[in-house]
Amino acid sequence: MNTMEQDLSGHSMRIGIVQSRFNHEIGDGLLAACLEELHRLGVADNDITLGTVPGALEAPLLLLKMAKSRHYDALIVLGAVIRGETFHFEIVASESARGVAEVQFETGIPVANAILTTDNDEQAIARMKVKGAEAAQTAVEMANLIRHL
Repeated sequence: MNTMEQDLSGHSMRIGIVQSRFNHEIGDGLLAACLEELHRLGVADNDITLGTVPGALEAPLLLLKMAKSRHYDALIVLGAVIRGETFHFEIVASESARGVAEVQFETGIPVANAILTTDNDEQAIARMKVKGAEAAQTAVEMANLIRHL
């Protein structure tokens, strides 16, 4: 049996990041953790491109453009959708996740989705460092898996 092992080496890997500016404190925390982990995994700062968008619903379009450019081995999306008093939360959470998934299926470029969907700010703050780092790991691992195919 041939087994593809987990490979978290990010050396010479090009990563694109899309960050939502809505709930920017959470986004900034996600970004800091993500960048720290990417650097730890060996991704050079010059090989990371960051683009920001107004909110989570706008993220899939920039991801799609980045993926179609073929300049990136993997993409990461960062943001936070925090439940409010209206149905809008469900729409944004669902549609942004759908859009992110469509980008990777359409282009074959892996996208690590770290758009947090939480009931309140406290939950988002508690998750941002872990999820930012996990997004970096996921992007690198998936890019390496695709390379090995």
